[in-house]
Amino acid sequence: MDKLIMTPGPTYIRENVRVALSQEITNPDLDLDFYEFYKETCNKLQTLLKTKNNILILSGEGILGLEAACASLVEKGDKVLCIENGIYGEGFGDFCKIYGGEVTYFHDDRRKGLDYDKLENFLQENHDFKIATLVHCETPSGITNSISDICKLLNKYGIISIVDAVSSIAGEEINIDEWKIDVVIGGSQKCLSAPPGLTFLSISKRAQDAMNNRKTPVQGFYTNLSIWKNWYEEKWFPYTQPISDIYALTQAIDNVLDDNNIIKRHTLFANAVRGALINSGLELFPNDHFSNTVTTVLVPSGIEYKDIFNKLIKEHNIIIAGGFDFLQDKIFRIGHMGENCYEDKLYLTLKALNTVLKELNFELKADLHQEFVKLLP
Repeated sequence: MDKLIMTPGPTYIRENVRVALSQEITNPDLDLDFYEFYKETCNKLQTLLKTKNNILILSGEGILGLEAACASLVEKGDKVLCIENGIYGEGFGDFCKIYGGEVTYFHDDRRKGLDYDKLENFLQENHDFKIATLVHCETPSGITNSISDICKLLNKYGIISIVDAVSSIAGEEINIDEWKIDVVIGGSQKCLSAPPGLTFLSISKRAQDAMNNRKTPVQGFYTNLSIWKNWYEEKWFPYTQPISDIYALTQAIDNVLDDNNIIKRHTLFANAVRGALINSGLELFPNDHFSNTVTTVLVPSGIEYKDIFNKLIKEHNIIIAGGFDFLQDKIFRIGHMGENCYEDKLYLTLKALNTVLKELNFELKADLHQEFVKLLP
């Protein structure tokens, strides 16, 4: 490997996923066997997400799924509640506004997980919403929100929930049916460790009915989820499917389903990474609800993010991520998701970061990589 890419997606892909990507293709519009293959892949995602809801796989990365959900559900004048404690959560509101939604924001502390009690009090007085949007893993800040209780609360008021779970699926526990989530969006390039380029959605009957019974047409074609109605029965796709990417995604899903300890592994290494950083004198951005899939760290005073990034890539061939929006140049992020979530990769990353920080004259209280190993069982 020329570079060790320890970002919060895209991640490495396993060799059997690379092999699947290279399989000979067929004509996905005319070969009836491919319709069965696509359906089988959707069924595997149902198993992973613990749902009986319909699944669609779309040709485009996760943002396509986010926009398609909003485009298909939001009509002009619809009241939408945008529940946010971070950059991605707030961005959901922009998608809803594009399609005419009247957006109300529920703002919460961006260094903490969403406060259930605060939201419950808000909804007691303000629950006249058709749709609510929220994020499971707020990737820029390294926070995982407790969507299980929140989505049940939204369901109590008859509000259709749309959840961005792109950076959490296969790294955090998720149970769509038990948690009563209407729409969940995932992506291929995060914890599933497939190539970038695909998004998938789980759509409840209530959400599907809302799409099918709109008063006005969906503004757009590619983002219109209702055009997939009866695709399997009629053996018709709205557009030619990216067959090679779906081959790779299917193998990646199999890898995840075969790993009975995948959530435990993500939890273990996430805790060890955070513990090593804290024990060495660094400060995390979030104060609670820490993510299993990405850790966000404040750039130490007197050091610039660009110097950390440049030294890591030029001198150690390791890429980490920075921040954007209000976190621009204030934080750096280490991804520990999917195929990146293994001891060897994280050890090398922390060892290199240890060297870089010392060279930038930051006084570590302990060595990052050594603390990491101490925290492993």
